[in-house]
Amino acid sequence: MSTSESSRYVRLRVDLVLEVAEPEALTGAALDHVAADEFMPDEERGHAEAAVREDEAEALAYLVDPFDLVSGVPGVELAQASWSTEAVEYDPESLEWDLDEEDGPFDDDEHDDEGPGGLPHT
Repeated sequence: MSTSESSRYVRLRVDLVLEVAEPEALTGAALDHVAADEFMPDEERGHAEAAVREDEAEALAYLVDPFDLVSGVPGVELAQASWSTEAVEYDPESLEWDLDEEDGPFDDDEHDDEGPGGLPHT
């Protein structure tokens, strides 16, 4: 199958590790973001505020929007997005965190039929 015959959809995978140097600033920004969301129901707002206060990863999840990553890219529309955050133990010297292995095999069998860039083998 040629590139022109392949799917118009591309899965972009991004893996970031962020250091929270100022937890109070992160929490405050997330609380401001939740408070400014005029479409969020009050019951959900209370839950969101509690989650943001308890967990820096939750605070970050309220501030990061995948749409923002691609909204300025010409010729593309975001079709679907999901993201998650979690606190992790980070050791930059560990092989587990070697992000240069992007050409290595995938961790799951779901993508065994894909070549570079997630495109099907031709």
